[in-house]
Amino acid sequence: MNAIRIAIAGEALIDLMAQPDGRMLPCLGGAAYNVARALALQGVATAYLNPFSADRLGRQLAARMLTDGVVLAQPEPIKAVTSLALVGVDEQGHPDYAFYRQGVADRAITAAALNAGCAALPALQVVCTGCLALDPQDADVYQPWLVAQRAAARLVVVDANVRPAVIQGLAPYRANILQALAQADVIKASDEDLAYLALPGGDALAQARHLFTCTPVQCMALTLGPEGACLLVRGRQGIAVFRAKEPKPVQVADTVGAGDCFLAGLLACLLHHAQALGQTPAGVLAQADTEVMRDVLAHALAHATLCVMRSGCTPSSWAQVRARAQLVPALTD
Repeated sequence: MNAIRIAIAGEALIDLMAQPDGRMLPCLGGAAYNVARALALQGVATAYLNPFSADRLGRQLAARMLTDGVVLAQPEPIKAVTSLALVGVDEQGHPDYAFYRQGVADRAITAAALNAGCAALPALQVVCTGCLALDPQDADVYQPWLVAQRAAARLVVVDANVRPAVIQGLAPYRANILQALAQADVIKASDEDLAYLALPGGDALAQARHLFTCTPVQCMALTLGPEGACLLVRGRQGIAVFRAKEPKPVQVADTVGAGDCFLAGLLACLLHHAQALGQTPAGVLAQADTEVMRDVLAHALAHATLCVMRSGCTPSSWAQVRARAQLVPALTD
């Protein structure tokens, strides 16, 4: 476990995907679960911090993670049941969700347990969470953990990944997300996420810039659906903005897991450059080298593109994403 450089905390669940004939197809999923798998398949030594259920579904989730190369910080299963999500997909391939998450295994975690899991990883450089972990009901778990990891000088990554239809009370949910973002060195959000957060600014890019004025964020990845993505990086001369977009429209099967693959691609490429340069990921961001940042963004977008071209969350290998990234031009504003 000494080589593990990134730890992921958050939900692992079963997506019950609605089929045209009315059947529900069970698929392994959850944003944190997807990111951990995708990182491991990109060749990054990754740990997952939350426990799994001893039920049949929990055993399947854990087995797939182990097969993909993820290290389980809590390998012993627990009695709590596995989370479920009902997923429908509209004509544009966009999913909608309904979650069943009371008394479930991935929520049977404390801030102390998360910190202990990180403390057992001496090479750890990056921690990541987001999505359902930002439910205000779990604030006493994830907020203290983020504060502790930031104090330990680890790069803190938060994916806003807002799910407003799932969590009761948009105002406390929004406040809890913003509190988590205030601890983040790296933020990932979509234009839709920023709209739900009701940030000042006339468009998504202006709203993203606003986050740089009220958080310590060093780097923000802003996904824009078919319009590609932006990477904003805080530098000595202000905020540098990088843009990338697929040169041609792609055939979309669905967008399930696309944001998770984007984030995993971004972090995998950032860690790749950090290792190649003999720096920490934070050091790479502080330097904000133009070619490196362009490559990080192109790699992230390429991974998301490969995902949307197939059904469900289907992470790709490092070699597959590198090949696709050569087709994605990344430009600087």
